Formats: sequence, C-alpha cells, structure tokens
Amino acid sequence: MNRRVVLRSLGALGVVLLVLFTGLDLAFPLPSAPQYSPLVLAADGSVLHAYLNPTQKWRMKTELREITPVLRKAIIEKEDRWFRWHFGVNPVALVQAAGRNLFGRGRTTGASTIPMQVARLLEPKERTLGNKLLEMLRATQLELHYSKDEILQLYLNLVPYGGNVEGVKSAALLYFQQTPDYLSLAQTVTLAIIPNRPRGLILGQNNAAVLRERNRWLRRFGAAGLFPRQDVEDALLEPLDVQRHAAPTLAPHLSRRLVRQFPRQAIIRSSLQRGKQSKAEDLTRNYVRRLHELGITQAAVLVVSNRTRQVEAYVGSADFHDFGSQGQNDGVVAVRSPGSTLKPFLYALAMDRGLVTPKLLLPDVPTNFQGYRPENFDKHCNGEVTLERALAYSLNIPAVRVLNQLGVPTFTDKLHQAGFQSVTRNRTRLGLSSILGGCGASLEELTNLYVTLAAGGRYEGLQLVAPPAATPCPQAPSPEVKEKLTASFSSAKKSSGPLLSLSAEGNREDKATRREPAGQQLISPAAAFLTTDILAQLTRPDLPLGAASSLRLPKVAWKTGTSYGRRDAWSIGYNREYTIGVWVGNFSGQGSPALTGADVATPLLFDLFNALAYNSPNDWFAPPAALDFRLVCAETGLVPGENCPNQVIDYFLPGVSNGQRCQHQREVLVSADGGFTYCRACAPAAGFRRELYPNLLPEVAAYKEARGIAYRRLPPHNPQCQLVRTDAERAPSITSPTPNTEYVLNRREQQQLLLSCTTPSEVRQVYWYVNDQFLRAAAATERVFFQPTPGPLKISCADDHGRNTNVLVTITELD
Repeated sequence: MNRRVVLRSLGALGVVLLVLFTGLDLAFPLPSAPQYSPLVLAADGSVLHAYLNPTQKWRMKTELREITPVLRKAIIEKEDRWFRWHFGVNPVALVQAAGRNLFGRGRTTGASTIPMQVARLLEPKERTLGNKLLEMLRATQLELHYSKDEILQLYLNLVPYGGNVEGVKSAALLYFQQTPDYLSLAQTVTLAIIPNRPRGLILGQNNAAVLRERNRWLRRFGAAGLFPRQDVEDALLEPLDVQRHAAPTLAPHLSRRLVRQFPRQAIIRSSLQRGKQSKAEDLTRNYVRRLHELGITQAAVLVVSNRTRQVEAYVGSADFHDFGSQGQNDGVVAVRSPGSTLKPFLYALAMDRGLVTPKLLLPDVPTNFQGYRPENFDKHCNGEVTLERALAYSLNIPAVRVLNQLGVPTFTDKLHQAGFQSVTRNRTRLGLSSILGGCGASLEELTNLYVTLAAGGRYEGLQLVAPPAATPCPQAPSPEVKEKLTASFSSAKKSSGPLLSLSAEGNREDKATRREPAGQQLISPAAAFLTTDILAQLTRPDLPLGAASSLRLPKVAWKTGTSYGRRDAWSIGYNREYTIGVWVGNFSGQGSPALTGADVATPLLFDLFNALAYNSPNDWFAPPAALDFRLVCAETGLVPGENCPNQVIDYFLPGVSNGQRCQHQREVLVSADGGFTYCRACAPAAGFRRELYPNLLPEVAAYKEARGIAYRRLPPHNPQCQLVRTDAERAPSITSPTPNTEYVLNRREQQQLLLSCTTPSEVRQVYWYVNDQFLRAAAATERVFFQPTPGPLKISCADDHGRNTNVLVTITELD
C-alpha cells in the first residue's frame, strides 16, 4: 500500500514538473538560433567558399563529426570537468566559488559551466547577480532540450577568438587553414585555451604568449593523463608560427548561387571536386590573360561527370574580382547565342526520324527557305556534301535544310524537354535561324545537352549539390542523457523552437538537393552514337592549328560554335567520363575578329581535358545493337537503285532510316539527233533512244550552271508536245530578292537589285517582269541586275514553259 502511495506521489510530482517546465518554456522561450557564416563545401567536405554572417562575423558552424575526441577532452577538462554529470549547474563549484568570492581567497570565479556559458553567449548581458541566476535557469532549460553533445557543439560554435572570429571552426580555418577534425594535438589545445582570454591571446599577434599558455596546458593535460605522454611531448615541440589567412574563395559563382538557393542552410555540400575546380580556375584565368590583347576578356567553364551528372568544376568567369570586365557575372548561366553548337542535336533527331543517315548527300547551294537565305561561315558552297561532312565542317545551309525538313516545332519541343529555358519562352517565335544561333542558350544547358549525347541520348538534370552522405553513428549517450530523453519530456522537446534544428542543419536533405529520378530518352542510343562518331573525327576545319600533330591531343568528340558578329565562341567536348563546356567572349557583348570557337575556345577545351581527365579510361563508345550497316549509292547516300554502280557502306537504323531507292540518274527518251526529249505522252513509236541523265535538284543544277561546273544537261522538251505543263511545283523559284523584305538603297551610289531564280533542268530561258512590265529575258541561271524605283515592287519570273512566280518587296532610298 505504501509503495502505491509513493508511486502515485512520484507520478503526480512528474506531472507537476512537466506542467511547470512546459509553462516556463512558453513564458521564456529559448533564444533564436545563431546566425552562421554560410559555407559551401566540396564533395569531399573541404571548404570551398565562406561568407560573413549577417552580423559581419566569421561564425562557421562546427558539425558534430568535426568535434574530435581530443577537442572534446581538452574543452571539458579546461572549462567544465563535471560537464557529463551535472544538470546545467554545478552546485559544488557554485559553493566553492561563493566561498572564494566572499572570503577573497583564490581566484575570483563565477563557476560557469559549459551550458551556462552557452546561455551567456546566446544572450550577452552585463555580468550581475540577477543575470547570473538567469544564466543558471537557461542552462537548466538547455539541458532539458538538448543532449550533452549538442550543447558542446553550441559552445564550440559561439566561443570568441578575438575580433569578428567566433567558433572553433572559424579559428581553425582562418589560422590553421584546416577544419577542426584535421588539427594536430598542439593546434587543438591552442584553440581550446584561447576562448577565456580572446583579447590577451591573439593568434598572429602575440604568438609567443599563446605558445607559453599552450605548453602550460599541454603539461597539465599530460599530468592528468588526458593524452598519451609521447603525444604530449611531440606537441610541446611543435612550433606556433601562425597568422590570419583570408577565408576560402574557390568557386565564387557557384557558391553565391547555392547560398541564394538555400538561404537557411549554414553548410551546403556542393558536387565540386576541389582539385578539378582549382585547376580549372587557374587554367581559365591564365588562358584569358593571353587573350586580352585580342580584345577578349572573359571565359566560362563547366566540367560534368557523365556517370553521375554531377558538376565537378564550375568557373563563371576568368576572374571574379575583375570588375572592369564584369567578372562577377556568371557565364555558366548567362544566355547567349549558341552559334552552331545545336547542330549535332538536330542531326541526331533527324536520324531518329529516318530523314538522314551519315552518308546521305545534302545540297549545299544558295537556297531561299521561304524568305530565309542562310550562308556558310566561309561564304562558300560545296554543291552537295554528306551529312557527316556537313556536321564535321559545320555547314549552315545543309543544317537549315534538315531543320526545315524536320520542322522547327519538333526541334524546339525537344530543346524544351532538355531544359532550354529561353527557347521554351520564345519557341513560338523561333524560326529556321535557331539552328545557327538565332535562339538563346546558356553554357549549362548546352553542356548538359552534350552530356545527353555521351549518355546515349538520355537526359537528366545536372547536379550542383552532392547527395547526402551517410552520417556516422553518434556517440552512445550517457545514462543521465538517456534519462533526459524519456517520454516525459517529449512534448517539451517539440516546443523548443528554432534552436533545436541546430544539430541537424546542413545535414538535412533539402527537397531541391535530391537527385532526380532517371530522366527521359531524348534521342536513341543509335543516333547518339552516330553523332559522337562524326564529332570525334579529326579531319575538320575547327581543329586548332598544329593540334593534329600534338601528342597531347585528347580523344574527345567535340563541336565548336561562333555567334553572329563573333561575340561568342563555344567549344563543348566529351569522352566516356567527362563533358566539358567552354565559352569565351566578353560579357559586354563586344565582338572580336579573333573570336571563333576553333581559334579561342577549343585550345582551352583541350587544355582542360589534358589537365582534368588525363587518367580517363581509353575505352571509347561502342555502337549499340540497334545499329546496322547497308550499302548505299556513293552519289546520294540512298539505297542503291538500278543505276548505282558506285556503292559505299553506311550505318542505318533498321525499321527507322529511309529506305528510298536512289534515282540520281533517270532514264529519258531522247530524239535520234539528241535535240529534245519526249515524255510518255508525246513519245513516237520509233526514232528515239533511251539515255541516263543526272536527276539534280533545281537549286543544285543552278549552282553548277552559275559556277561553270560541267554536267549533262537535259535537252529541252519536245516543242510539239500538247501536254499542258503549268504545275506550280515546277515553276521558277525566285532566290533574289527575298519576298516581303524592305531593301534600303543609297541613291548616290545608284545601287542595283539582284534578280535570280532556280528552275527545273528542262528550262532554258526565263522572263523577268517588274510591276507587270517586261524587264528582259535571260538564261535560266543568269544573274540579272536592275536599278529599282522607290516604293512597292512586284517581281515576276516566267519560264519558257509558261510557269510563273511572283514576290513582293519594298524599296527605300537614302540620300
């Protein structure tokens, strides 16, 4: 019976205490969490970049794993020997301190425990008896809410080290350039003894006094048996020649970006590899210095692991502190004209649609695509080229032709899926020029597009933050800690407010940092391999001068790009392990005659590969099982027809690639004297012969005619044929002037307007009209010039078969 009474009394007392402490928590909530200095770490945990906290102090958060047993022992032995046993206040120490202070015997002391010091550091107040009592209450409150390790962590994060340096991690980094868990015994003891005398023991200013005090405490710790005797003797011999260093400032652009993205995290672990980041920054800075005399002041670099999609080096500019060249701009995310860097993706998509194969011949002749007339970079045309040559030589006209065939919406929709934000916003307004740089893209978007090619066509987002690492098991709690963590205080712990999150902050996995699930297949592995195979060729004009004979030429697939006006130079390459993107230019948008992808971007790309990926495996991409070989006509790249004696081997995608038979030569019925041809409707019963003639596209035939390239021209059709041949599809195509265009001419220079067209091979003569007034007759391939009058003009062209085409333009004259 008495036992029941005792249990009930204890239970009632527990309820009363719980209600009391819950009420006190509500009436006197714990102080707000300390404001830490944001830290950005490399993937290995080393500090890349540190920032002052909002109060302009260096208060870097010390994580639990960084509190080594040596540091823990030294701090507890020096500051609070009974830390593990008391409940925030040490009553024995209080009695002893009161006696010394009252009777004036010994050193005056306040008997502050570590929890009491934490309370004072969280809420600095004048040292009075009333405030001392408040510290004691706060210390007890902290004990109710946190484990001993968490309280020790708070203490080590708040202790002063002179000036604006607070916390053991800040002192370790700024004076020893190491985190606390990498310090020696002598360095650890040095940091343990300073907090009580931060003004008298200032590292870097009076090292001799610090050294004497350090050695005194080392001997004391050794006498107490805290550390092995030999370790103490070695520590006593360690010199102390330190000075304050600047905080780490690697990867400034990414660090700023991550701190803005995660404003409430004290510690952000990035995906960067410290060695690669440092090397990439040095290479970029030194390379751009050599370009200054050419009027080129900036560059940006991105290095990505193809296996993990993690960004391992991120260089936003050549020099973050170069304000004259706007070095604080981030060239990795800046939207610029991508030049020709999107062509590989276009051809890969076209292969997946069955439109092209590597050996397919594409016309490379002046062509008017509904008013858009692209030109190649060197202003020259090649007649007809294979797709692989068109890509390797980055020809513009074949690329526009393929995009016109594929469809701009199909292309921009794929870029939208690949994360191109500017293209997504403007895709309804984009046209054929987008493949030549007429859209906006960032280095980050373009580099990931090439990572997609390296990954067999599978797209995923890039990872800027490392996945959360497995945290070591915490130290087993002592019996008194276990008691405090009982269910009776669970409700009080839940009400602890923001300070409770201190121990987990920086280790929590933010939703935005989680690795995305497997991405989507943008292009097939077969198309990705074929594109890679072409981009790895060395016979191409964008290979830097002398690079082909260099022993340091890396094995990579790469593509260059140059924007209009030579404002942006790009070079993006990849092997099995890495993809590296390089942009070179000026943030002001100022162009330079030397600014081309081949001349200024690719040399830096090769330097980066040789420096960062020198130990990559030598294995190269293997063709996927979905690919196969077939014979194609060497003249067209199509499946051989009846008249294709010259054949070559080409890759193709079974069931996907176009199976059209080649008709590069067609059989024609020719009169006995070879003067004209017959169609099936007008062919006589006898007196003709069958001959093979080239079956050229009209624009290719016009190109050959204009440049005097010999080929077998089809004789004119039988003039006695009664078949009406006025079909619009074979009407002349006016290539100049461009329809619905305003031409501004200088009156004083008496400038003229060019008239030109393409026609079917049977056309011999065309007739030009201006505003329905006859101008002159000309050969089908002849270029005609005339001086127009200001105002709207209707230009008409009729051929000798009666077919007609019109375009409308406007002429404006300037004095």
